[in-house]
Formats: sequence, C-alpha cells, structure tokens
Amino acid sequence: MLIGSGALGLNLLTRLTTGLDLIAGGVFVLLVLWMEGARGRELWNKCCSYMTIALPVYVFFGLVDRLYQFYRFGSFFNTYVSIFAHEMMRRDPTLPAKYPFETPFHVGFFGALFTPEKSIFLFDPLLILMIVLAAVAWRRFSGVAKAYVITSALLLMTYLCFYARYTVWSGDSAWGDRYVSTCAELAALLAVPLLLRHRGEIGKLIWSVGIALVAVSVMVQAASVAFWLSLELYQIDNFDHPCSSSACALRTSLPSRVGRWTPGVSIHRRWLLTPGLRSHHMLELLPFLLKRVGETPMWVVNILYVVWGAGWPHWRGFVAAAESAGRG
Repeated sequence: MLIGSGALGLNLLTRLTTGLDLIAGGVFVLLVLWMEGARGRELWNKCCSYMTIALPVYVFFGLVDRLYQFYRFGSFFNTYVSIFAHEMMRRDPTLPAKYPFETPFHVGFFGALFTPEKSIFLFDPLLILMIVLAAVAWRRFSGVAKAYVITSALLLMTYLCFYARYTVWSGDSAWGDRYVSTCAELAALLAVPLLLRHRGEIGKLIWSVGIALVAVSVMVQAASVAFWLSLELYQIDNFDHPCSSSACALRTSLPSRVGRWTPGVSIHRRWLLTPGLRSHHMLELLPFLLKRVGETPMWVVNILYVVWGAGWPHWRGFVAAAESAGRG
C-alpha cells in the first residue's frame, strides 16, 4: 500500500492533472471492497485503513509539488498554464480571452474519439475489444475485473472531458492523443487476458473478432515504435493533410493511399526523393536511429545490426513458446 501510494504521489510531480489517477486509485479500491461484499461499518473501517496510509503520502508529494511551484513561479496556488497563457496573449493580443481553453467542448471530446488522426480507437484497437467483451461477457467478469473496467472507463472519460477544451486537445505532434494515451492503455489493459479467460463462453465469432483486433493492435504498436515521429509531419508537408486516413494507416500502408498525384512526378518517386521519407530516415529503432543521428561510430552501429540478426531466431522461439502457452 505504501509503495503504491508513493507511485501515485510521485506522479503528481510529473503533471498536476495526474491527481485524477490518484482519485481513480481510491475509486478502484472502494469498488473492489464493494464487489467483495464489504458494507456498512466494515466498508468504512477498510476505507479508513486505506486513507491512513495513502493520504499522508499524497499530502507529502502535493506539498513538494507546491514548493516547486513557489520556487519556480513565486506562488503556491498557480500553475505554469496561467503564466503561459499570459505570455502568449501578451505576444499575440488576437488570442481569445479563454485561451488556452478556448476549444469548443464537443470538438476536443469527440475529436479524441473519432477523428482520423487522433482517435483513441485507431491508436489502441484493444479498446474496441474491451468494449465488445464488456458487452457480451460482463456477467462472467470477476468482481475485481468489473471494478477495474469501471474505474479505467471513468478515468478515461474524465481525461477526455478535462482536455476537451484545451487549445491543443490532440497533443499536437504526437503518436495519437498523448494527453489521454496512458488512461486509454489502462482501459484496454485487461482486454486480452479477459478474451483468453472467457474464450469458451463468448462464442467463435467474438473470439475471431478479438484475435483480429489483437493482430491489428500489434501492427499499430509495432509501427508506433519502429518509425520516426516526424514521418507523419513529412507526409503532411509533402503530400497532403491526412484528413481521410489515420496516422496509423500512414505508417502501415503504401504512400499512394494518402498522397496526391503531381503531374510529371509519380508519388512513389516523390516518396523516394523527399528528404526524411526514405526508409533509413524513417526507422526509429536503435541501430537505424543511431545511424540517422550520425553521432555514433559506424562500427558500433554495425555491431548492433549483427546483434539484431543473431537475436532473431531466439525471438522466433519466444513467440512460438508464447503461442503454445496460449493454446494450452
């Protein structure tokens, strides 16, 4: 309990809005106790025991955060957001009076859910699987699983609402909506374990849909770490804004699906000739990254290529073992 509370409290020093995570932790504990049958006096006593350990830890880290704010900005009660807004409006008087929370709520809220470039369902398809499983197998979930699903869904909705009015609700240049990516991943965390646990009860159709969503999710996550962040920015600058296809598709499909034809120059030729879009510029994995940056001796880069090649058979064995365990 002390270690877990310390982790949540330490998170406050990253961003103050992670206090929402702290609240979600308390809600999860309360729901677990409720699902396990705690009522009345017993529930109150257990909540008091929880707060006796957790609350002092949260207060300590909250105080550390406020001391840092006072040291950095001269106030215990403000955040850098108010100072940022003041400076930006001083430089650009045309900014709206509500800046940086001037975005209409529906734009930021539904944008995080459904826009092609930032939809949480496109960047983490396991969310779809989690929703499907909750719809068809909710009664079969354990009490702890139900508590987790409810808590993570509430946390996700809270983050969506909080950042919906922010001037860059989408997280700007990032792989997906970075402000809600962590809670989206938490909401999807139990999707695969629950799919495996209830495989025999959900039917072949749901099982097949689940496996397909897992495969798509693996492709999306592999693309997220394999390619450079600037890939989408280069594509937007050189071809067109991806208004009809997501950044996930940009990373995993042919360029001809998202670009525009230019008279006299084929899109594949433009792809090959445009700086930053060639394959050795796009890859973000370590050997390719070191080569692209150019600060590491080539003999080190070549050694890493050899290590990668030598390790591939072992990774294949690991994957095969995991598949066998899953079938078991």
